[in-house]
Amino acid sequence: MLSNYFPLDAKSVSRLATKGLPLENLKSQIDDSIDFSLELWRSQGLDIIKSKGYYYFSTKFIPMNEAEFCIVDIETNGSKIDKHQIIEIAGLKIKNGKIIDSYESLVKCAEINKHITAITGISAKDTLDASPLKDVLYKFKLFLGDAVFIAHDVKFDYKFISQSMQKIGLEPLLNRSLCSLALAERTVESYRYALSYLNDTFRLNPNANHHRAMSDVMTTYGLIKLSLENINENINNVEDLIKFSKEGKRLKRPKFDPLLISK
Repeated sequence: MLSNYFPLDAKSVSRLATKGLPLENLKSQIDDSIDFSLELWRSQGLDIIKSKGYYYFSTKFIPMNEAEFCIVDIETNGSKIDKHQIIEIAGLKIKNGKIIDSYESLVKCAEINKHITAITGISAKDTLDASPLKDVLYKFKLFLGDAVFIAHDVKFDYKFISQSMQKIGLEPLLNRSLCSLALAERTVESYRYALSYLNDTFRLNPNANHHRAMSDVMTTYGLIKLSLENINENINNVEDLIKFSKEGKRLKRPKFDPLLISK
């Protein structure tokens, strides 16, 4: 995901997360000065530091209990960024398993079709007094900071928010990201991994209102806590967790749906 917005190649990104990137490799891929690039990336949510002559993602050195994660969910009035927009956004910042901050907002939208309203319960009328997209995203960017971006099937939310920021004149996101769905596949045995199904199975959020942003964020928070409790791997820092979520062995799914069997 980072490669969509970041000037360094995939091999260099991998080295930033693992054994470090030499200065010459970094300089060969950027047009501006090192200091300017590092500051620009930091403003986009990505902190890169120098240690013993090599460059690393700062998350390589942040222990799990000291890391800030931001669980995010959006509702949109369609899936195409050129035609549609965010109509609701929510974020929950957590550290050492505890909630430390939250943000949520509807977004003013002139048109929301009946299908989207049926799914989310949000109509254009509901957003009349909401702030415009530009104001909401400025506030969200400040709220997010350099926290690790978490979402269920993270690619959609991350990409849609990042491209929305570009539409209003901001730089795209570069925050490190973690997919709660991918992590769940490696830590929680389930017949399916849709957020609503996982909630029905594990009672992650007893007050869930599926397809509303903060409700889905709270459900994902419950899932993240469950996933972290089930990890048997040696996870020392944030980059270890990100790597495990992508490369760890997926759990075997049951052959039959236990929810149907129980009925």
